[in-house]
Amino acid sequence: MRQIDDRLLWLGHTGDLRHVAELFAAGIIAVVDLASNEPPTLLPREFVYCRFPIVDGGGNPAWLLRRAVETVAALAEANVATLVCCSAGMSRSPAILSAALAKVAKTSPAAELAQISAGEASDVSPALWSEILATLDCGPG
Repeated sequence: MRQIDDRLLWLGHTGDLRHVAELFAAGIIAVVDLASNEPPTLLPREFVYCRFPIVDGGGNPAWLLRRAVETVAALAEANVATLVCCSAGMSRSPAILSAALAKVAKTSPAAELAQISAGEASDVSPALWSEILATLDCGPG
């Protein structure tokens, strides 16, 4: 789990959800779980838990991708300490977070993805990325 710059946003994987004390210590109060291939996590009632079962590849419904991006964007705009996670934290999480940050800052999703991924392990599925961009009418990035 790593914090994105000085924002109240963290990028992680579903294994991070097993370490509730670390979530509390970081001040995280919302979790956006994007892993369709993982079971939903039962967190303490103090957390907001949003689950969008996204496939790491193609075939995701546009409405599901749009709602995931809009939810992360709304949490970011409201300065809610949020963890965005998927199975490994390398594809769905950075892709959705990048699109959400681009929506909030009115920047390029590709530029946001490059910044989030700089110096970190990342492996965004090209099919997923294309679907996100098409869903948001962003063009090639």
